[in-house]
Amino acid sequence: MDKKIELQVLNITNSQAQAGAYAMVLGEVEGDRQLPIIIGPAEAQSTALFLKGIATPRPLTHQFVITCLDALNAQLTQVLIYKAEEGVFFSYVYLKKDEEVFRIDSRTSDAVALAVRAQCPILIYNSILERECLRISQEENGMEEGETGKRLLKTGTEIPQNISLEQALKEAIAEENYELAARIRDEIKQRNK
Repeated sequence: MDKKIELQVLNITNSQAQAGAYAMVLGEVEGDRQLPIIIGPAEAQSTALFLKGIATPRPLTHQFVITCLDALNAQLTQVLIYKAEEGVFFSYVYLKKDEEVFRIDSRTSDAVALAVRAQCPILIYNSILERECLRISQEENGMEEGETGKRLLKTGTEIPQNISLEQALKEAIAEENYELAARIRDEIKQRNK
């Protein structure tokens, strides 16, 4: 069985390959592989504004969908990128209402835009990630030997790229940074749902 790997949004930038499009870079949560996905300007703007914490005067489409799910007492539980074909990625969103789970086909850009708002996992099959990924070494990433980057958790917390959530939690407790420890604990609980 193909293992599922969790991804997070690392960056959204202008696409060098396609005029008028954007590249959303998803990174492996516990690894160095990165997955660039070409998305449209509306999805890029919607996701970038949300990730930067910028509120819009009226709800954008993705926030509207999340609000509808809340009103219906349903929740988005995960996103799964299940196929890649000629540079196009195919995704499912999984919704849960009461004890019933619904799997709905979605454009990956929309699925990710919803996932960041719902703070649910973005998953991909390992075989797809391995085939489609870019590997960014610390040298290519502009970091010196021994220096580490940061990764942004869904709670908005930054932790060093090279340590696990459990290790980050232990370090936060040891440093008596209980606010950080609580955010990391919440992240761990969210991922273990």
